Amino acid sequence: MDKISVLEVDGGDAKKIKQLLKTSDIVVNSLPWEFMGQVQRIAAETGTDYVDFCLTIEAQKDFESIDRMCKDAGITALTANGLEPGISDTFARYAANKLDSVEEAHVIDGDNGVLPGVEYFSTWSPVDWIEEVTIPAAVFRNGKIEYVPPLNVREVYDFPPPLGPLPVYKTLHDETFLIPKYIKGIKNMDFRISIDDNFARIAHMVRKLGLHKSELIDVKGVKLRPLDLLAALMPRPSEIAGKIKGQGGTVVEMIGKKDGEPTRIRMWAYADHDDAYRKHRANGTGLLVGTGGAVPAEMLVDGIIKQKGLLVPELLPSEEFVARLKQKGIKVNEETTVL
Repeated sequence: MDKISVLEVDGGDAKKIKQLLKTSDIVVNSLPWEFMGQVQRIAAETGTDYVDFCLTIEAQKDFESIDRMCKDAGITALTANGLEPGISDTFARYAANKLDSVEEAHVIDGDNGVLPGVEYFSTWSPVDWIEEVTIPAAVFRNGKIEYVPPLNVREVYDFPPPLGPLPVYKTLHDETFLIPKYIKGIKNMDFRISIDDNFARIAHMVRKLGLHKSELIDVKGVKLRPLDLLAALMPRPSEIAGKIKGQGGTVVEMIGKKDGEPTRIRMWAYADHDDAYRKHRANGTGLLVGTGGAVPAEMLVDGIIKQKGLLVPELLPSEEFVARLKQKGIKVNEETTVL
C-alpha cells in the first residue's frame, strides 16, 4: 500500500483540482459527466494527460475546439473509454478492420443480473440510468442521426450464452454518434440495451409524471429535483455490490463485405457479477467499465499511444487494446458468419 495515497478533493473546486493535477502525469476522470469539461480544461492548463469514461454533451458539440485545446497544450486526452462507450467502440474498430467494407453497426448491452429482494436496481449510476430510459433514443439511419421516443422500439435479442434471449430497447448512447463518424461506410447504426419489460412500463409512467426532470421544484418549502428523489429511492451500486447474481456485458455486430460476400463479425465480452466482486469488490459492469479505461491509460503510459489531442476509442490501436483486455482476464469472443 506504500504506492497508494488517498486525497479528498471537491470535484467542483477548480482551484483544488488544478493544485492536484499540477503534480500528476495523468488524470483518470470518473466524475459525473457535468464535471468532465472542467477537468479537461484544467488538464490542458497543467499539461496533464487525461482519460475519461464517456463523451460529454459539451465534447459532442465542441469536439474540434477541445481537440485543438489539447493539442496546443501538448497533451493526450482519451475520452469515452469505459464499456459502452469504450470496449464496444474498440470492438467495432477491430471487427471493421477485418472486413473489406462496413455498412451496419450494432451495439447491444445485455445483463441477466438479479438482486434477491429488490425488483428494480442499476449496476451503475441510478441518475444516469433514469435519464437514459426517459429521453429520446438516437439511431443512425441512412447516414444521418434520427431520434425515436424513449423505449419506443422493443425486440428480443438472442445474446450469446450464457445470457440467451432478452428484451432490448433502443436508448441514447455515445456509440450511435461515434462509430459512424469514425468508421467510414456505415449507413445504419443503433444501440440497444436489455431492460425488464416491467421496468420499461414504469419508465414510461415516470416520464409522463415528470419524475425524470432535473429542474428544481418546491415540495413544502424544500427545493429538490424529481430525478434525484427517484434515484435516492433506488439502491446505490456500492450498496449492492456482492449481492447481484448473473452476468452482463456488451455485444458488437459489424456487417459488411468480406471477399465479396455479405459477412457479419460479432464480438462480445461478459463479466460475472459474483466473480467481479470476489476479485475486485465491484459488480461485473463496474469491472468492465474500469478495465475499459485502464487499458488505454496503460497504453498511454507505455508509449503505445503517442498522438496528441482529443482521441476517441475508434482511433486507438484496436489489436493492442484487445490483447491487453485479454491479459487482464476479460474473455473476448469473436464469431464470423457469412450471411
